[in-house]
This record gives sequence, C-alpha cells and structure tokens, in this order.
Amino acid sequence: MADRAEASKRPTTKQVTVHPIVLLSAVDHYNRVAGGTKKRVVGMLLGEESKDGVHALSSYALPFEEDDRDPNIWFLDHEYHETMYAMCRKVNVREKLVGWYTTGPKIKSGDLKIDQLVRRYIPNPVMVIIDVKPKEIGIPTEAYQAVEEILEGQQQQWTFKHVPCEIGASESEEVGVEHLLRDVKDMTISTLANQVTQKLGALRGLAARLQEVDTYLHNVLSGRLPVNHQIVYKLQDVFNLLPNLHVESLVKAFAVKTNDMMLAVYLASIIRAIVAMHNLLNNKLLNREKEQAAEAKEAKALEEKAAAKDEKAKAEKEGKENEGEKKAE
Repeated sequence: MADRAEASKRPTTKQVTVHPIVLLSAVDHYNRVAGGTKKRVVGMLLGEESKDGVHALSSYALPFEEDDRDPNIWFLDHEYHETMYAMCRKVNVREKLVGWYTTGPKIKSGDLKIDQLVRRYIPNPVMVIIDVKPKEIGIPTEAYQAVEEILEGQQQQWTFKHVPCEIGASESEEVGVEHLLRDVKDMTISTLANQVTQKLGALRGLAARLQEVDTYLHNVLSGRLPVNHQIVYKLQDVFNLLPNLHVESLVKAFAVKTNDMMLAVYLASIIRAIVAMHNLLNNKLLNREKEQAAEAKEAKALEEKAAAKDEKAKAEKEGKENEGEKKAE
C-alpha cells in the first residue's frame, strides 16, 4: 500500500521522446517473431529521464506470449529481462530502464498487469505503443502511463493516462537516418516536389486531427461520451487563437505574403526551365559538332581510299603499258 501511495504521488511524465533506433528495433522484432500474424511483441525501453520528460534511446526484445482468446492470460520472461538489462548496463551505464513497448496497435486488458510487472524494476514506467503498420498519417507511436484513478462511489483503480509523444533524434542519429532515407527516397525528384509532398502530408495529418475533434464533439453532444472540461477548455483556446479572417488588413497581409512566396517559386521554376533549356541547347550543339567531325573524318577516309585506289589503278595501267612496250621491242 505504501508503494502504491508513493507511486500515486509521483508526478507523471511530461513527454516521451522516442528515438529512431527504438522504432527500427521494434519493427525488426515484430518481423522476426510475429510477422504476417495478428500477434504483438513486447520489449523494454532504455533511456534517460530529464525535466522535459523521458528519452527512449534504445530497447531490447523480450520473450512474450499471450492467449488470443483471453488477453489476461500471458507470459513474459522476466528472468530473460534481468539478464539482458544487466548486460546492457555493462555496455552503457547511462541508459536506465524507463518503460516498455508493445506493437499493440491498441491498449489491451492485460497491459495493466504487464505494467505492474515492470513496476518491480522501475517506480513509474511509461508504455509506448509502436504501430509497425501505420495506416494513418502521423507518428506511429503513442505513450501512456499508469495512474491511480478515484471515481465517485468506486474504489481506487489503475488506468492508463495519455502522455504527449514525439519522435526525436540526436545529430549522429539524424546522419544515420538520412543515409537510410537515401535508399528509400527517389533522388530524381526535385527538392520542390519533396517540399510539396511534405506540405501535403502535413495538411492530411491536420485534416485527420480535425476529423477526430469533430467526431469527439459529436459523441459528446449525442451523449455517447462524457464531457471532459479540460478537453473543452483546450479546444476553446484553439478557437480563440485562430486569426480573424474578416479583418481586411490581415487578409491583405496574407495575400501579399502568399503572392511574394508564389512569385519566388514562379521565378525559381522559370530559371530552372531556362537553365535546363540552355543545357539542352549546349548538348545539341556539342552533339552536332561531334557528328560533323565524324562526318568529316569519314569523308576524308573515303577520299584517301579513293585516291589510293586511283593511284593503284594508275600504277597498274603504267605497268601494262611498260609490258606492251617491251613486247613491241
């Protein structure tokens, strides 16, 4: 009871930052163990804790099995975890246990019991759900933390609380990711096309989030979900921060800014087209010069061949005339 009280008093994590090596390890773990099936995999997260939150820097896989019909029946080899954690500490003592991950893709009823098992080794772990087959635009991770919740007329119970999550990388990790993306991205596509694709993806993500907000508000209005005043207050803040597009000066400023950006894009496109045309003409002229040189060389070779043939014929004629003169004598 004292441990539970201490855990409930401990502040929750502000934010979870997942580094690329964790995502790669989780995808590799899933493809090796549960690829092509509906099963999920579980592993431990190693990293560091700071004032800003938790940084998941690396991970390792754990042997995990669960009943498909009853998620509350599962097995996790904690002895294997203790051995792996001891070896990881020998390699990098700075990285400590910060939580665990699962490929979900959603929370299951047995996750609270798994979290209680992880609490034997760390007081306040985070759970990160990594979607190895993302279908929607956005980051493929969701972070949660188990907290004690007291409902009116009910006993205290544990539940998962959502924690903000993001993908982060150090300078060395960014270099490695860029080298990996070179093999994935089509390098023949221009930088402008890549920027347009990124903007399009961002707009699709924004549209998906707005659709989630719309669905939530409709569910609250219909009574299918209870009213959460914190969410409503945050949505109200979002609406209050939106610019008033009915102000003429603001609309004019937006139009001027957009026109300036479009002008720069238009000029850049024209310059690129002119440079490409210039290179094309230079290539044409160079090829024409090479063709003329080849034709001149071929004509010269034909002339030399014809001259040699004429000289040979002349020599043969002179030889015949000499033979005729000798016979006449």
